[in-house]
Amino acid sequence: MPNNLPGGLGNVPVAVYSCATTSTALGESEERGRYYADARHWHVVGVWSDPAPSLPLMERPGWQAVTAALSAGMIRGVVVSGLTHIAADVAQFAALGVLLRDRGGFLADASSGTPTRRTPGQALCRRDIADAASSWFRQTGTYEEDGS
Repeated sequence: MPNNLPGGLGNVPVAVYSCATTSTALGESEERGRYYADARHWHVVGVWSDPAPSLPLMERPGWQAVTAALSAGMIRGVVVSGLTHIAADVAQFAALGVLLRDRGGFLADASSGTPTRRTPGQALCRRDIADAASSWFRQTGTYEEDGS
């Protein structure tokens, strides 16, 4: 499996998980998770959800399926659209992240920001800017001396 770190780019298999009481909220959460994964070129292997946030996390069928997929090596990470889908607070979310890391995976919060999508020409533009900043600017046109 690819060995990319969370937040990095690459073809990493992930699951999108959400937990909300309405189908509209579940749909929006799934969309946000997919967008987050897509922006990083992660491959969404599956989308699981649970309609009962009041149930303890380990008793939710959708979450059990996600952890089973992680244990089986089908996924490398879990994307949630917000930490409240799986945790009561930041500390609990961090603890879950450690738990997933111990199992060889990672946990990503899609509400933490999404990188902007890049166009094909941006790579060349970025390279030109980096080259110019490092004094490796490539001359593409000719300049005439003004004779002064």
